[in-house]
Amino acid sequence: MNLPNTLSLIRIVLVPIFTALFFLTVIAPVNYLLACIVFCAAAFTDFLDGYIARKYNLVTTLGKFLDPIADKILVSSALIALTVTIPDGWMKTAYTVAVCVIMARELMVSAFRQIAATKNFVMAADMAGKIKTVFQDFAIIILLLWLYLDIEIVFYVGLALTGVATVLTIVSAVNYLVKNRAVLKND
Repeated sequence: MNLPNTLSLIRIVLVPIFTALFFLTVIAPVNYLLACIVFCAAAFTDFLDGYIARKYNLVTTLGKFLDPIADKILVSSALIALTVTIPDGWMKTAYTVAVCVIMARELMVSAFRQIAATKNFVMAADMAGKIKTVFQDFAIIILLLWLYLDIEIVFYVGLALTGVATVLTIVSAVNYLVKNRAVLKND
């Protein structure tokens, strides 16, 4: 197993650590800061594994499979965990709808990749998906910092970034389907 694939596995291993810290409220609010640090480290492995794989020509089929799965597990876990912290009312509704849209896109793309795999076609992430991931990661980081700092404006910035990430999620899903529509054609 090469270094980029190992980094993807490390990202997966960091998810339960992130989640445990997030819900370790007996040390609140420090638990949110610790969870944020773990999330940042895990998100950095997403950048690092891709960079190393491309720079040193270590791109593998396993990596093309493992990297997006690791990313989906990390982001989905954080988004779902954060739903319990969003204040009740329209903000919780808006955030929960955003999480549902993001999760639906991730499930759709995963199913799309499975169909492609049956046709021996490996679909790598595209630039729209990468930009979407960056906004999702920053939204999560800002919301984790809000939980630690308890500063209202930080919450609204995190919520706004979640909104932008959701729009980018929809755009990247449409882009993904259009760009790879040949996968859905009958043989």
